[in-house]
Amino acid sequence: MTDMSTSASPKLPPKSGPTGELHPAGLDLQEGKKIPRRFVVAWAFWDWGGAAFNAVITTFVFTVYLTSSYFVGSALTAARDGESDIHGSAHRAYTAAQAGLTAQLGFGLAAAGIIVALIAPVLGQRTDGSGRRKRWLAINTGVVVVMTALMFFVEGKPAFFLLGVALVSVGTVFYEIATVNYNAMLIQVSTPKTVGKVSGLGWGAGYLGGIVLLLFVLLGLVGLTASSGGFLGVSHDNGLNIRLIAVIAALWTLVFSLPILLTVPEISGDDRRVKVGFFRSYAVLVRDIVALWKESRNTVLFLISSALFRDGLVGVFTFGGILAQGTFGFTSSQVIIFAIAANVVAGISTFISGAFDDRFGAKPVIMVSLVGLIVAGLGVFFAHDLGQNAFWIGGLLLCLFVGPAQSASRSFLARVTPAGREGEVFGLYATTGRAVSFLAPLLFSTFIAIAGAQYWGILGIVIVLALGLALLIPVRAHGGVRR
Repeated sequence: MTDMSTSASPKLPPKSGPTGELHPAGLDLQEGKKIPRRFVVAWAFWDWGGAAFNAVITTFVFTVYLTSSYFVGSALTAARDGESDIHGSAHRAYTAAQAGLTAQLGFGLAAAGIIVALIAPVLGQRTDGSGRRKRWLAINTGVVVVMTALMFFVEGKPAFFLLGVALVSVGTVFYEIATVNYNAMLIQVSTPKTVGKVSGLGWGAGYLGGIVLLLFVLLGLVGLTASSGGFLGVSHDNGLNIRLIAVIAALWTLVFSLPILLTVPEISGDDRRVKVGFFRSYAVLVRDIVALWKESRNTVLFLISSALFRDGLVGVFTFGGILAQGTFGFTSSQVIIFAIAANVVAGISTFISGAFDDRFGAKPVIMVSLVGLIVAGLGVFFAHDLGQNAFWIGGLLLCLFVGPAQSASRSFLARVTPAGREGEVFGLYATTGRAVSFLAPLLFSTFIAIAGAQYWGILGIVIVLALGLALLIPVRAHGGVRR
């Protein structure tokens, strides 16, 4: 998990030419350091806590709730339930209404992505010089907790749909900004020899945290069948059980965010950076991007390629639960059962991929994962009429590759980030991702709007993944593999 070896201060390689690697990378300065295990574990716990927002809010529970019959309307739902012909007018109207809700949610998430794209690198840049990276992690995580808790007030009625979309979208903005600070701290808790394993540990912890929370949600508040409910016996009227799940998710995030805030030291401020105002920071950002392009062009190319495939990865999980319910006929309980299985598969594959990352490098892990995702995604699309078993097989295959691609992408960038600029570069990582983060939701929603059925949205996600793979091929892996 950690590198416990000690050695003399390493000699840093000189700065290379326009297309070479920018030195020294922050991770190079960690060479030979002894990283306390408690730092690594505390850091990974934030990912464990983040599972509440990722798995419960944006993927398998709350967004599924927002696109369910609660918000379609009781009259249309009753008409559908009373119509025996699944191709009748009431069923078609219900399908169209549900597709409309899904599209609106997608557009809300796209708007959140644009906001993140505009502010992430500047906020990351400012925390690098201020020595307040952990403070801003606490503030942004706190806003996520508040937005999640407020979802309790989103009653299961059409009039509350836009409130739900707004809370999910705002929460997404602050979660992404918090992730910039969190990812930048990866350099503080790893070494060149362990960064793949540590990154994989974080992602894996997130998936395992999702398993534990989803099991409690399923057994306690949803129930194994639609009629049984959970052992807590909470009413399903107006979505009360789902709204209570949001409160539990908020508390989960809060509790498991504390270890990193109490254990991992804050970075020191960099007095060499001239303090400028917020809007002036954009001019500084442009200057730094130009310098990064001149000194480490390959890093910039990776930021661009990863922007696309990471947007596709987010789309897989964001819309997976919605597709399971709307296209393949899963009940709420079945969606959560699938979510638990998905997190088990993703968690195990991510833990394993960390060792492959450190052994063979991050790029091969990403390439194999993207090919697997594209093949599995097309399989789900063409099997949309084959029933739930088809989604179980295709969906779990997708989950097998999502975690390794996410983890390896983070470790790839950690290996080449210039010392003292982790927040800024990971801010650019978020921004380049969010600069196109509207793309997967937009293509997903557009395909649905044109074709009139949810499953067509799968093609939008597959296209984004394929574009990311194509742009990744010419990107060089920096500096070989460290052993």
